[in-house]
Amino acid sequence: MMTHYPIAIVGGGLGGLTLARVLRVNGIEAALFELEPSAEARTQGGMLDIHGDTGQVALRAAGLYAEFRKLIHVGGQALRLVDSAGVVRLAEDDGGDGDRPEVDRGQLRQLLLESIDPGTLHWNKKATSARALVDGTHEVRFADGTVITTDLLIGADGAWSKIRPLVSAAQPAYTGISFVETDLLDPEARHPAAAGLVGPGFFISLDDQKGFLAHRESDGGIHVYSGLRAAEDWLDTIDFTDADTAKKAVLAEFEGWHETLRALLADADGEVIPRRIHALPVGHSWQRTPGVTLVGDAAHLMSPFAGEGANLAMFDGAELGRLLAAHPDDTEVALAAYEQELFPRSEESAAGSAENMRLMFGENAMDALVAQFAGHGH
Repeated sequence: MMTHYPIAIVGGGLGGLTLARVLRVNGIEAALFELEPSAEARTQGGMLDIHGDTGQVALRAAGLYAEFRKLIHVGGQALRLVDSAGVVRLAEDDGGDGDRPEVDRGQLRQLLLESIDPGTLHWNKKATSARALVDGTHEVRFADGTVITTDLLIGADGAWSKIRPLVSAAQPAYTGISFVETDLLDPEARHPAAAGLVGPGFFISLDDQKGFLAHRESDGGIHVYSGLRAAEDWLDTIDFTDADTAKKAVLAEFEGWHETLRALLADADGEVIPRRIHALPVGHSWQRTPGVTLVGDAAHLMSPFAGEGANLAMFDGAELGRLLAAHPDDTEVALAAYEQELFPRSEESAAGSAENMRLMFGENAMDALVAQFAGHGH
């Protein structure tokens, strides 16, 4: 049996949830389809800095700003830059007056989940294909065999979107940077040297086209990204089913680094997770295609080195929701207005992210980064 929905959002991440919430605030119901089986299916990653001009604007539009403020990780805007010899090059405290407060991604997602009608969210719906129908609607097929049709289809389904091919042939490309993600749990008691090194907020150590990026989580733990320029198949040469073996293989790339820095990975607790960093072309756009559009990574996947991805996804969702509410009788006018603003906004952020990646994994990265932060503030 095929079910029809006036508005279908594929993808229940921050962008899709923000869109569903803003539509609901404006009295418009939408159906949301998420591939995960439940809200607890997996951990949602580390901390996010929520920007005053994008993410916070979206939360205000969603009527959730006051609740968001309660989730802020006090001290999370502190910054440490440390070179490969372990020398602190820059240290900034969180004075509480920054416009990019840190929150736990999982807590933020839960806030959004609780803000929408539970009946609108359909779990365990992994989209496998989508196509336009002759009557102007769109059809989406899911891995469980179910099929839906919709008047307005919104792809909020991330990097490898199944909705994107309806409007664009672009595919994410490997950026040349590979990460492994690890955690240090209860660091004050179990990893005091790491706790002292990283501090209460964000930490960066870079040299020779590689480095460690870390941040404190709301539970006090330290989430660590060990990254480097590497061939696309480099991660395939490492056995990630054995954490100790994987850590040794990655640490071989950090010979000569200060032992306290190496310990951020060597002493990690739990699994070691590989991540290749992909991005869509800077300036990715498409021709207006009736009845369908994209938000978030589906529209403008970029490297994470400007902290814009989640913020833009939420802002996209809020703006699209606002415009659909402003043009209830003409969806195409709303979509055209949304995309007219979306493309230059995302191009600017994607260019900034790409430039930051070149800086951070280029020559003299620490000197350049110290100069950047010292010149512009955190």
